[in-house]
Amino acid sequence: MSTRQEIVGSFYSEVCEDRRLVKSRHGQLEYAVTMEYIHKFAGKGSKVLELGAGTGRYSIALAKEGMDVTAVELVESNLAVLLENGRGVAGLRAEQGDATDLSRFADDTFDVTLVFGPMYHLYEKDEIHKAIDEAIRVTKPKGVLLFAFISVYGIMYANYLQGNWAAGEEENFTADYAIRHFKEQLFTGYDVSEFEQFFEEKPVLRITTAGVDGMLETVEAREDFSIGDEDFEAFKRWYLAICEKRELLGMTNHLLYICKKDGRTA
Repeated sequence: MSTRQEIVGSFYSEVCEDRRLVKSRHGQLEYAVTMEYIHKFAGKGSKVLELGAGTGRYSIALAKEGMDVTAVELVESNLAVLLENGRGVAGLRAEQGDATDLSRFADDTFDVTLVFGPMYHLYEKDEIHKAIDEAIRVTKPKGVLLFAFISVYGIMYANYLQGNWAAGEEENFTADYAIRHFKEQLFTGYDVSEFEQFFEEKPVLRITTAGVDGMLETVEAREDFSIGDEDFEAFKRWYLAICEKRELLGMTNHLLYICKKDGRTA
């Protein structure tokens, strides 16, 4: 049987991850909203760790802004692109690694920790908790962590309304509609409350949970979809104003869980 690392590596070796956040409006919205939240907690001189850095869209941009960035990426093909794109960028270090083992980093090292890819591809609860615990461990007391995750309902709306609903339902839900998680899914989705529960016994204080791309991926698939640059800028401003509303979170595809390491209990 293939390992999680083999399945994830095989997928990313076949797709152009480097263009994902720029080639579509929903990717552009995800990037813009995510950067907005990063900038709430990180600025010039901040020591930042990005886990699941992909091809470096965030890490390279943050390093160019004067942050001290360490980028960790599991997939060799993504890391190769990151290293090439980040060549000569001051304040950027990139290396291969798995979010479930950050033993190379000391406790209380980073001001801000970004966990932007791993939670899409972790299925076993022990590995999920390892990744969360390691990210918390290496973050400074009162430092901030941003965890990206996917809504299972967003997955269904975006990927399974093209005559394949039954297949998506079978893959993502049991017969009584409990959510399924297994590595062959490649991308695993959560109910928002289900994901938040992973942090209930952790030494962190929740700041917020926010959507980053709304239903734009689903809508953008329509043949009659159209939004010009001026309208898109207005749409981004509107979405940033409503992206934390609880009643909307399940419908977005990608989300952020944002928390602060509790210095009293760390």
